Amino acid sequence: MSITQGSQPALPDRRPLLTVAAAVAVCVVLGAAAGLVTSPQIATWYTTVEKPGFTPPNWVFGPVWTALYALQGVAAWLVWRAGFDRRGVRLGLAAFAVQFVLNLAWSPAFFGLESPALGLVVIVPLWVAIVATIGLFARVDRRAAALLVPYLAWVSFATALNYAIWTLN
Repeated sequence: MSITQGSQPALPDRRPLLTVAAAVAVCVVLGAAAGLVTSPQIATWYTTVEKPGFTPPNWVFGPVWTALYALQGVAAWLVWRAGFDRRGVRLGLAAFAVQFVLNLAWSPAFFGLESPALGLVVIVPLWVAIVATIGLFARVDRRAAALLVPYLAWVSFATALNYAIWTLN
């Protein structure tokens, strides 16, 4: 049985605004922390790397990732609300955790180790894990799956960008 818009969550949530804010905050803070750890390489190493013409300006990445982490938080929250006692919820959240860890690993691989090749080693499984998470989330709450589609689109773009940087350098 899927949770659809308008149905009651399986998990009683007496403070939905607080719990959704907490889920969003966790995703945004963890994502920002991973970015901050590697930000020195953006001003140094990354400026020396040859990049393709479709590379966005550096200022684009922060707002885009903040929005995508917020969407991830809401998506995970929607699935969690369906009831952690459900196998589908546990599987979906486990897949979410795997993709999130891979997401957090990409910046240290690409920027921290200054390795576009290692970035590809991380981002390709990340893309697969996002697709799996969307599929598992869709079985629980289609809205949660839909919230991850912009993230998949951005990681698809980032994969192309990572590949182009690897081939140019």
